[in-house]
Amino acid sequence: MDFFTAMRAASAGLTVQRTRVNLTSSNLANAETTRTPEGGPYRRRAAVIGAIPLREQLGEVFGDALHDATHSAEVVAVSVDERPGQLRYDPDHPDANAEGYVTLPNVNPITEMVDLLSASRSYEANTTALKAIKGMATDALSIGER
Repeated sequence: MDFFTAMRAASAGLTVQRTRVNLTSSNLANAETTRTPEGGPYRRRAAVIGAIPLREQLGEVFGDALHDATHSAEVVAVSVDERPGQLRYDPDHPDANAEGYVTLPNVNPITEMVDLLSASRSYEANTTALKAIKGMATDALSIGER
């Protein structure tokens, strides 16, 4: 794998993890939102991540055996969790139903914090990989100077 392919894979990982952080932040920010433009309470959103083959240059350089095994990642969709939200008795709330219950979003702050921590650690790992790739490229360029 050449430097540019490795950098593309690591940068794709950064993009995926940034999207996960954004979605998790949105979920946490809307944990109490009972009214949305779509109607009803906010629904939890999650990234659907897919493996995408890196075919641009690897097929030319290494042949089919390696490029079929080398993948990048990208967010292929954003799923909306359709599970029902929690009901809370609050007859004074403007979104309460006839019985006085309000449907809250189906967002669990503990789950969101775990997802946020996971995305943050994965982002850090991809940043470390990019730094290592940059260091190897710099060392390769400086070979002729010695």
